[in-house]
Amino acid sequence: MSCMLRTRNVRLAGAMAMRANFSTTAVVASDVKRLAVIGAGQMGLGIALVASSKAKVPVTLIDTSEVSLGKAVKFLDKLLQKDVAKGKMTVEYSTEVRDRITTTTQFSDVGAADFIIEAVPEIPELKFKIFSQLATEAAADAVLSTNTSSISITKIAAAAIGAESRVVSTHFMNPVPVQKGVELITGLQTAPETLQRAMDFVTAMGKIPSVSADSPGFLANRILVPYLNEAIICLETGLGTKEDIDSIMKNGCAMPMGPLALADFIGLDTCLAIMRVLYTSTGDSKYRPSVLLTKMVDAGWLGKKSGKGFYDY
Repeated sequence: MSCMLRTRNVRLAGAMAMRANFSTTAVVASDVKRLAVIGAGQMGLGIALVASSKAKVPVTLIDTSEVSLGKAVKFLDKLLQKDVAKGKMTVEYSTEVRDRITTTTQFSDVGAADFIIEAVPEIPELKFKIFSQLATEAAADAVLSTNTSSISITKIAAAAIGAESRVVSTHFMNPVPVQKGVELITGLQTAPETLQRAMDFVTAMGKIPSVSADSPGFLANRILVPYLNEAIICLETGLGTKEDIDSIMKNGCAMPMGPLALADFIGLDTCLAIMRVLYTSTGDSKYRPSVLLTKMVDAGWLGKKSGKGFYDY
């Protein structure tokens, strides 16, 4: 067994052992003093909010668009107001949470963070560019994490020349404030201490980590998105109406949400992107994206975020 394989096996075995010791309420100490989140979309804002409210760390939210940052701040205020109204936090604490989050369009501000999470759209070239910049502009000991839902961590790490060992994936689930699980994925280059720091931090955020190998779709989307795609094929081929497809999975299989409604919530463009990665990476025909899914994305019917998908919003 080569040294690389032996080291990787020890790392993954240790990760599985550590994971077994986590409970649903476990919170461990983290060495993170400041988080930077790149991308002010729904996922990026959710990560920033949870880091501020649960781990209580200052967060710098970075985006190239002032408009996107403005929308994120308005949505943040709305979420905090809802939590106060529901008695989940006091007005005073909501102010503390809000004050810990700052926004900027300056990418160079990543240099002040010791943990960085990239949460931009699933565009490989964009992520590679960001990690290439992080390799030179981030602090020398900062963890460089991606929230990718399907792109190879090994490929992303390869773009961070000189900092490959500090790259890992912390794949949060949507909506971040609600979903407890976080997938941790290591590339071939990821150092054991990088994985450990990522585990500590997401646990400090009140999340429950699960470790996945760097394989197309990882764990969650390797299982979930083909299920959604198959439901779309059922609709496409006339096997059932959208209402019946969602109803049988909710009422017959105890799913909390029907697959077509869930696809709308995730975003049909995101579902299509993941299916394309699975199909092209494995060459397996079972991952062929539904023709209807492709057409809907071409039409701009992306689900809840566009106001129209399988359902109207």
